[in-house]
Amino acid sequence: MSNTQAQKLELFEWLASLQDKKLIQELIKWKEAHQRISVEQYNKELDEANARIDSGTSIAHEDIEKESSSWLK
Repeated sequence: MSNTQAQKLELFEWLASLQDKKLIQELIKWKEAHQRISVEQYNKELDEANARIDSGTSIAHEDIEKESSSWLK
């Protein structure tokens, strides 16, 4: 068994015994944030963003920079 395989097995065993619900939820969030999306999902998100831009409901990058600069003061 390779070192990577042994590490994965160790992680699987640790995860299977994990009881901390908050940590499990955080691990799920991390997994979702690091999962690749399909080309179809990517294109859907692009279409939705373009629709927001076309409808005028998006916020310009410059406006976000201006607003967020006051947060640090």
